[in-house]
Amino acid sequence: MANQAKLWDRLAERYVDSPIADPVAYENKLNLTRPYLTDTMDVLELGCGSGGTARLHAPLVKSYRAVDLSAKMLDFARAQGPVPDNLSFEQDDIATLQLAPESYDAIFTLSLLHLLKDPDGAIRKIHTALKPGGLFVSSTACLSGNPIFRFIAITGQTMQVLPHLNFFKPDMLRAMIRSAGFELVEDWQPAKNKALFLIARKKAG
Repeated sequence: MANQAKLWDRLAERYVDSPIADPVAYENKLNLTRPYLTDTMDVLELGCGSGGTARLHAPLVKSYRAVDLSAKMLDFARAQGPVPDNLSFEQDDIATLQLAPESYDAIFTLSLLHLLKDPDGAIRKIHTALKPGGLFVSSTACLSGNPIFRFIAITGQTMQVLPHLNFFKPDMLRAMIRSAGFELVEDWQPAKNKALFLIARKKAG
């Protein structure tokens, strides 16, 4: 945790200063998500980064807990303006974060699963923490089709200047989520090698 946290602290300012790579795709993900959110929902976002999406979704739900590994990222998240009463920003690591079973109505991982060393374990942890019928909302880079980027990423990881990266294929990610006990209700990828956006519902029973 400590090494990855320090790495993201170093990357935080550059991350915050970088514009959204595809504003149209980002807006479409927001539009796909909003109809599922209600003012009775308790929501958790893992890997909230600088908190932009958390601030957009928080007014639509009962409570919104936004967690990130990087203290520097959370400083930027809080600095954007007054934090609404129903929104909290907290530092923690998904690998050690304690989540009570069936405690959330929705859990978000946006640009996170491809950065985790144990994405399958994280998905199963999320499934346990969701109430029956709860929603798992994810946006995940699928980088398996880009050999040049794979070389750069592996080199950067070896030099400890880039974070861990998983090279998912879209069908691999879908299968991982289904095998954890979810059914997909939204499935959108704007183009090949773009992030795969999924909304999955925890099966009842």
